[in-house]
Amino acid sequence: MPVYQIDGLTPVVPEESYVHPTAVLIGDVILGKGVYVGPNASLRGDFGRIVVKDGANIQDNCVMHGFPEQDTVVEEDGHIGHSAILHGCVIRRNALVGMNAVVMDGAVIGENSIVGAAAFVKAKAEMPANHLIIGSPAKAIRELSAQEIEWKMQGTREYQVLVERCKLTMHQVEPLREEEPGRKRLEFDENLRPKSAG
Repeated sequence: MPVYQIDGLTPVVPEESYVHPTAVLIGDVILGKGVYVGPNASLRGDFGRIVVKDGANIQDNCVMHGFPEQDTVVEEDGHIGHSAILHGCVIRRNALVGMNAVVMDGAVIGENSIVGAAAFVKAKAEMPANHLIIGSPAKAIRELSAQEIEWKMQGTREYQVLVERCKLTMHQVEPLREEEPGRKRLEFDENLRPKSAG
């Protein structure tokens, strides 16, 4: 994986986490355990510190960055959707930031909240816990149901299992030139783990 030291600061990636080989980590980046960082994500700790706590995921094409003396933080079990941008903000425990959403400097997303896809959370906005947050500029429009929070937690568990799957089975290969007869499909058990390809 491309990991770069700058000004004597080296990213921290525990053995229990997975960073895709096309993701880039620079400088003051600290990952917790069981973290997933997807393809082409950029975590650039060359001004402010980047912190991704245990069990969180940062999906494909996400960007995390911040200004000096400003941490950009995703707390435990945070779930950051494809191409989201986090800049100098704090995403509290078990919150989800949807695809293509932007969360700006000094903003705080409350615990268990969901930021909708393509939302724009302006600088210094403080969003409450357990709410659906949508729009541009984003607003907390209603409380989430227990079912919606469970749906979010299920998605996060899938990424936590994906860490294990990637560490055990993902490797670079040459492509097949044609589809094999009777090609298998991925099927999952009740613990979100793939059943044997058998």
